Amino acid sequence: MNTENASDNSQLSVLADEIRQLRKRNNLSLEMLADASGVSRSMISKIERCETVPSTVVLSKLAEALGVTFSKLMATEIEREIVHIPAARQPVLQDAETGFLRRCISPVLPGRGIDWVLNTLPPEAETGNFVAHRRGVEEYIYMLRGRMRVTIGDQRITMNPGDSLYFQADTDHSFFNLGKAQCEYFLVIDTSKVR
Repeated sequence: MNTENASDNSQLSVLADEIRQLRKRNNLSLEMLADASGVSRSMISKIERCETVPSTVVLSKLAEALGVTFSKLMATEIEREIVHIPAARQPVLQDAETGFLRRCISPVLPGRGIDWVLNTLPPEAETGNFVAHRRGVEEYIYMLRGRMRVTIGDQRITMNPGDSLYFQADTDHSFFNLGKAQCEYFLVIDTSKVR
């Protein structure tokens, strides 16, 4: 068996288990989670059975409805103060439709509300619309390479390498690669004020 496929399957399994456990912990049926997230019951069921790889937009909707960060859905919690995560063990999700790639860099630590993600957006691709987070969630972006348009509500901002951006993420937002080469950017989602 190809190791890369084994790693993908194991990450999909972690994701499926985490969504199912969070749904049950919150006493939510599939229908209730579908209503809360705007994701269809059949899609949630397929994700929980490891039958499909959800898009990042679908995952962001589920995370918001379950009251957790994107990284919390992608990895199990670690309870140590010094955490080394080799590149091969960092959860990675690639959206099959757009090629949008998210690599979770931050460890998932109990009681900490920081989600640090390295995003790679293919040429002229868009992430899709991320639903508004709960009030108090903040996002920080640092542009590594490429050129990107960030849409926050009805505002549009063009980012170039070295640019940084902060915004309160309680409004819909999306990212579009303006160039003919892939763009990379760090995204930090801070949910520490939401408790």
